[in-house]
Amino acid sequence: MRMKQLKFYDVRHITDLKDLVQKSADIYGDLDAFLVKTPSGNIRNVTFRQFRQDINCLGSALCHLGLKDTKIAIISENRYEWCVSYLAVVNGTGVVVPLDKELPEAELESLLERSEASAVLCSASYAPVLVSKQKSLKKLKHIICFDYDENDKGVLSYTQLLAKGKALLDKGYTEFTDAEINRDVMCALIFTSGTTDQSKGVMLSHRNISSDIMAVSKLLYADNNDLILSILPLHHTYECTAGFLTMVYLGVTICFCEGLRHITKNLQEYKPTMMMSVPLILENVYSKVIKKAQKEKRLLALKFGLFVSGLLFRIGIDVRRQLFREVMDNLGGNLRLIISGAAALNPKVSKALRAMGFNIMQGYGLTECSPIVSVNRLDYYNDRSAGLPLPGIQVAIDNPGPDGIGEIKIKGPITMLGYYQNPEATAAVLRDGWLYTGDNGYIDKKGFLYIAGRKKNVIVTKNGKNIFPEDVELYLNKSEYIKESLVYGVDDDSSEDTIVCAKIVPNMEVIVEKFGKVPVQEELYKLIKQEVMKANKKLSSYKKIRHFEIKEGEFQKTTTKKIKRHLELVSLKSIGDMIKVLNKNGKNEQKKGA
Repeated sequence: MRMKQLKFYDVRHITDLKDLVQKSADIYGDLDAFLVKTPSGNIRNVTFRQFRQDINCLGSALCHLGLKDTKIAIISENRYEWCVSYLAVVNGTGVVVPLDKELPEAELESLLERSEASAVLCSASYAPVLVSKQKSLKKLKHIICFDYDENDKGVLSYTQLLAKGKALLDKGYTEFTDAEINRDVMCALIFTSGTTDQSKGVMLSHRNISSDIMAVSKLLYADNNDLILSILPLHHTYECTAGFLTMVYLGVTICFCEGLRHITKNLQEYKPTMMMSVPLILENVYSKVIKKAQKEKRLLALKFGLFVSGLLFRIGIDVRRQLFREVMDNLGGNLRLIISGAAALNPKVSKALRAMGFNIMQGYGLTECSPIVSVNRLDYYNDRSAGLPLPGIQVAIDNPGPDGIGEIKIKGPITMLGYYQNPEATAAVLRDGWLYTGDNGYIDKKGFLYIAGRKKNVIVTKNGKNIFPEDVELYLNKSEYIKESLVYGVDDDSSEDTIVCAKIVPNMEVIVEKFGKVPVQEELYKLIKQEVMKANKKLSSYKKIRHFEIKEGEFQKTTTKKIKRHLELVSLKSIGDMIKVLNKNGKNEQKKGA
């Protein structure tokens, strides 16, 4: 089948992130780069020129502190100072190490030690913890706090450092501003979220990140008339590359969400035109719209409206904003583009949101690829896919099976340098110029990439069939009574078979609302069993769920809301205990069709 000829936006070439900052400041000058909320609640604007000046001031101060060519960590909530710090480190000081602000103390200490960080920039809530750990971290020389106006108890003030840097620049100090950038060495050390294994340190270069920025920008039109609300954590490469650096490149104004509890308020305050998101947030938006329609007995009208709006939009008539003005207004009124990533968005949700007036771009990426690999364009998409590879990036399937599914491998300037101090792990994934992702998938005749699941997660039955747990979970999660699920396999030695099992978190809010009470354990089990049976009717016989457990409370997740699968599976009972339960109850369950 002939692939569609696609058009791309013209982009300016950048050699590195220092070049990005320099050119954006020259092009956009006194236009707003950031809108920043002050402690008093007022909003101040920061121009592109001021942003560059702050980067130069902080970078000069860091170099003067003796931090040239060292690793410097950042840990804080999303804020302007985080962005200044990131670029002040990579653009002439050393290597940046963005850390997850949700890390427990022991893991924070471990990553600071593993990264050999010489300094850490942080917000006030982390300063006491870091001070208490400093003695055990031999490499850690400086703790710098964004919120301290003065140096205090061994913690340096970010504000004081900015002033120091300005004074140095005024005196002609040029160690930072004249620094040569080697675009092919590590500038960022990013620890993966570790959903399947211990976190690894991904080494990215200026070439990696700059290449991804330019490739993404060929698919996306945005300018200084746009404003993006930064919601997802900046330490995650998805938000950092796409929601921060690409926006600086394109001249978009950035503002910061004050936390998930404040999304609605911040949307009304800033009225953004763009938003980066993960499926969980978007599915909650969709769910709230459905619930409101049910409560007001307008569900049929809503579904008809979505059908008509979607149909007209496909033939070039756009009435979406007129039909769904209330939904648009609840999200600030100006939202024109939502970029979704980090996990697959339910096609039903993306279709509905698009019919409501939100243009959706979703794709696939991984930290090892800086991170964006493929994207569903606004003018050419398949909601069940992860989109088309970025221009200039090769994506192929290694050793595909009869169904076309195999391991996804990627080649291009976006692929990482390797894993920090881990040559064995690096050699396992970087081979012959290709990065082997550990994700299974296939490519259709039109070039769309489909993700089948993590290679490590695949359940291989005793008769050699492959079951992708994510596929089975998708069927379970379609139920309004199921909040989330985790599918896994257990080999049953007594029956020469592999048993497909599931841990299921019920959606108690919906269940209580629907039935008017909290169900007793037996009622809840019966209800979920019915939903499992519905899912099983749509699954091949070898994929059917034959045992399930009900879990209280949500699964442990990363900050981008992906289930930490390895932690959840480790917490299961021993295989022996599980088999005893299955042997005792399994036959009865099979007879009943569960």
